[in-house]
Amino acid sequence: MCCALIFGPAQGHPQEHRAVNLSGNSQNLPFSDGIVAGDTLYVAGQQGTDSSGKLKDGIGDQTEATLEHIKQVVTRAGFEMKDVVTVNVYLSDIADFAAMNKVYTTFFPSPKPARTTIQAAGLVNGARVEISAIAVKQGGSR
Repeated sequence: MCCALIFGPAQGHPQEHRAVNLSGNSQNLPFSDGIVAGDTLYVAGQQGTDSSGKLKDGIGDQTEATLEHIKQVVTRAGFEMKDVVTVNVYLSDIADFAAMNKVYTTFFPSPKPARTTIQAAGLVNGARVEISAIAVKQGGSR
């Protein structure tokens, strides 16, 4: 006599999704600034704007403002910058890499997150930099 066990998809509750948006951002945009799913936070691409939504001048100021926006989303979601595990950086001009990197290194504790940096043919709003991130909370659901 032979027996076989067949395992299907795990039964359980679907992960809840929670949107995280920065104050002042239009609720009419077709995306959220961040989405928490279980222990993971997905941060949408952020740009270096001031409080009125105007892009800052220069790659250094845009990078700093962009990373401040990411930090705000991370914090609002109940995560910390040390929870960020991967980052995607999009530059409109790869020649800005060194200046962007100088600011970038001040925002993340060790171990630094994994990162991809590419030059994009064009960024929305004429931005010089856009950055997205993924954070994973250690030790349980938020």
